[in-house]
Amino acid sequence: MKPTRGKGATNKVSKEALKPVDDRKVGKRKAAIKADKSSKKPAKKGKTAKKDPNKPKRPASAFFVFLEEFRKTFKKENPNVKAVSAVGKAGGEKWKSMSVAEKAPYEAKAAKKKSEYEKLMNAYNKKQESMADDGYVESERSKSEINDDDEVSRLAVPSSEPISKSSEAASPLSYPPVAV
Repeated sequence: MKPTRGKGATNKVSKEALKPVDDRKVGKRKAAIKADKSSKKPAKKGKTAKKDPNKPKRPASAFFVFLEEFRKTFKKENPNVKAVSAVGKAGGEKWKSMSVAEKAPYEAKAAKKKSEYEKLMNAYNKKQESMADDGYVESERSKSEINDDDEVSRLAVPSSEPISKSSEAASPLSYPPVAV
């Protein structure tokens, strides 16, 4: 009999290739396939906007306000538990079991923090608009980074003037005299 060369033959081969081999686990084979795909495609770097350090931070939700207090009590009751995940799981279970009345004080605190955040954001947005209207665009780098760059550039680029003893005393960042 002649071997078939149609679609049926390729399906049998592909099905056999998909069957796990005794010495390999399915998970390892899947991981190897994923690695092959990633090696073919170059990694894409997403462009993220620079974060403004002056922007107010978002307020904690009611659950996180609760978790702050729960963490303290949990640590006192269970001093031997060091895992952060254990605290989070226990806190989540307790939060789910709490009634609406028990959650109310935490929700009130979260609402208060949210209103303060909204006030700060309004002030921040007004400041950003006024700076944009003035034509002032804030640099991506902080002033300390710019000052650091200035010092480095002064150190890296030697001046064309010979260094005299009077200039050594005036600037501690200048090059020491070199004997030739």
